[in-house]
Parts: sequence; structure tokens; C-alpha cells
Amino acid sequence: MGLTASVLAIDAGNSKTDVAVVAADGEVLATARGGGFRPPVVGVEQAVDEVAAAVTEAYAAAGVTSAGHVSACLANADLPVEEEQLATALAARGWGGSVTVRNDTFAILRAGVAEPRGVAVVCGAGINCVGMRPDGRTARFPAIGRISGDWGGGWGLAEEALWHAARAEDGRGGPTALVDTLPAHFGLTSMYALIEALHLEHVAYGRRHELTPVLFATAADGDPVARSVVHRLAQEVATMATVALTRLDLLDEETPVLLGGGVLTGGHPQLDDGVRELLAARAPKAVPSVVRARPVLGAALLGLDAVGAQLPVQERVRAYFEG
Repeated sequence: MGLTASVLAIDAGNSKTDVAVVAADGEVLATARGGGFRPPVVGVEQAVDEVAAAVTEAYAAAGVTSAGHVSACLANADLPVEEEQLATALAARGWGGSVTVRNDTFAILRAGVAEPRGVAVVCGAGINCVGMRPDGRTARFPAIGRISGDWGGGWGLAEEALWHAARAEDGRGGPTALVDTLPAHFGLTSMYALIEALHLEHVAYGRRHELTPVLFATAADGDPVARSVVHRLAQEVATMATVALTRLDLLDEETPVLLGGGVLTGGHPQLDDGVRELLAARAPKAVPSVVRARPVLGAALLGLDAVGAQLPVQERVRAYFEG
């Protein structure tokens, strides 16, 4: 019978999977990285196979065969029913005695706080917000796109920029420098040419996200339309955080608000200042900060919470990932 670790931590995003094996004293025995986790695209079993490759590598390096608890923070686990389905699929692999699955936004939140208390807003390809209290109460949103009321995220920002630029070129909208900066990114001279290239996939669909940094650069140069889009994102981030704080009865308590994901960690002054100014007005006791720690740290800390690990154990894990 093989040795058993305390926690197997899994952070699985759309583009990559990080795994960590943690001993009962907080020593990180091994880590591994695998491919993206995309159940909606490849199905649950194949998606879990991607995770399995990283888990097998980490267990071999750690010299263990299982863990007391599996703490998995997964992209595309947007609804409780999806978390349950994915927990069943992970439990079937026999990686640990118990399994907890959460949306990957919880990993960002837990990575940024000393105790499981606060709110996190993540803006990467999409946008999401979660909150939690030490007593187990949580606040969250479905976060599956426009049908669940979402606006923002890298993909949404790129589409919004394209919408404004297309209308500016054909006269349906007001002028904006986006009409030049967006097509120029791909070496094209007009929005019509860019629209055609995107529609016919001469520019691959997956490259649309490249237009989000162009939007921010155009806003930084002072374009009013681009700046209005960035301002709208700041409003959305502040709104989600304020609603989550309200749901958890934390609006009147000093509470961390963690900001994560490529867009919110990108160092865009207008966005950063806008979020902080709006939070100061709507949730004065909120304490915003950017989280740059690897989310697998959050998954590990959530696992240690589940097994009742003491603070020195948690601090040892944090020191490993932050040091």
C-alpha cells in the first residue's frame, strides 16, 4: 500500500492545469503542470484525463499514491450541478479519500487572503465573481455569458471594440481611433477588411483576444470611445464586488476584494483607478488588491481548510508558492 499525502490541490483552467501534492506538515512534496481543462469542448472524461496526466506525474515525484483530500478548483464549473458532476468524475479516479470541486475563481480568492473571507473578481477571457466567509457561506454568479447577465472579460471587450469600430467606419456610430488601431494590429487598412478576415477565418477566431490590449492602448492614448468601454468594465467589476459583499453581509466590514485574471492584473491605470474609485464610493470598507500568486496555492489552502490544518501549516504552503 502506497504512502498518502494530506492534500492534492488542482487548479485547472482553460489553458493549463497546475497540481500540487501537500504533506500534513505543509511541505509541498511535488508539483506538475498539464494541459487545459475544457469539458464543454472535449467532454468530462477527456478533460479529466488531462488532469490525470499531471496528477500521475506529481504523485510519482512525491512518492505517494493518494491524498486524504482532493481540492479541485476548475474552470467551467460554473453551476453547482456542474461541480457535483465533476466531483463525481474526479472521485472515480481514486486520487483521494474525499473530493471537493469549486469554480476556479475560488482559488484566486483563497490565494489572496489569510483566512477564507473576502470577495474575488476575475477578468480573463471571461468575467466572474465569488465571495466566501469562514462559516462556509458563499456568494457567486452563474457566469456563463450574456444569458446570465455577464458583461466584460477579454473576449467581450474585444467584441465591444469591434462593434464600435465597425459602426464608426460605416457611419452608424461616432468616430473612434479604434477604426484604425484594430485592423492595423493584423496589418490591415480598414475595418471592412478586418471584418472580412474574421468572418472568413483568414484571421483565426482564437486571435480575437489580441484586440483587448489594443483597446486598452487606444484608451490610454485618450480615445473617448475606447475609454468609455474601459470605464464600463470598471463599473462592472465594482458592481459584482459590491453585490457579493452585500449578499455576505460584509459591506460594513473591512473586507479584502481580490482582483485577478489577465485583464485585471495587466496594469491598466484607467481600469485600476476606476475600480478603486468606484469601490471607495459604493463599498468604502472594501480593501482592493491584485492577486498574482499561482491559483493552485488557493486550491491547496482550501484543501488544508477542509482537513483542519493549522495556520503554520498553511503559512508553509504559502511561503513555497510566494517565495
